[in-house]
Amino acid sequence: MAETLGNAEKAALFALLLVGTEITTPELKKRHRVDLRKETRDKLNKAGFIKSRTEKAPHVHEITADGKSKCEEVLASGERSARSSVALLGVLCELIAPVIKYLQQQNVRLADVVHPADLETLIRAAYRELSTKPQDWVRLAKLRPRLDGTAKDEVDQVLLAMTRTGLVHLAPDSNRKTLTEADHAAAVRIGSEQKHLLAIEDS
Repeated sequence: MAETLGNAEKAALFALLLVGTEITTPELKKRHRVDLRKETRDKLNKAGFIKSRTEKAPHVHEITADGKSKCEEVLASGERSARSSVALLGVLCELIAPVIKYLQQQNVRLADVVHPADLETLIRAAYRELSTKPQDWVRLAKLRPRLDGTAKDEVDQVLLAMTRTGLVHLAPDSNRKTLTEADHAAAVRIGSEQKHLLAIEDS
């Protein structure tokens, strides 16, 4: 989908994505302030991004699966227009609102999406939240759920790399009777020994 879209095409496509079903030209303008003119309509239809029924007035339009994919492609590219139209900016504001609501429902902050932290930073932040004193021992079973669902193997690799600094320590829980299934699942294996606890010294 290498088709290049101008501001008018982007605004129309994003507006139709918001609608999600068939809509007439006047209703699209009324609801989203996007005037889908013939030149824009023809370009989007030719690219396969929308389907329009123009046999009678008012014309009816609907975004296609390729059009939805194109919206994602444009947004993910971070492409910047030399001069954005008022209509495009307005539709983008409408489009981002449900995305923000979804992130809030998932307990994900927009700032963390825009500036994602690396895994070591996440581990250190989770450790600080869980520890009650400097160099406190924290259970890996409590730390892992705070790492945004990162795969266990990936976390293990970073933890092992952190221990090589000499300021990060992994240790087994000496009281085996208190270990839970979560403790066993979260443990890092070093050699033949399972490590259940993490301590980080101030650097």
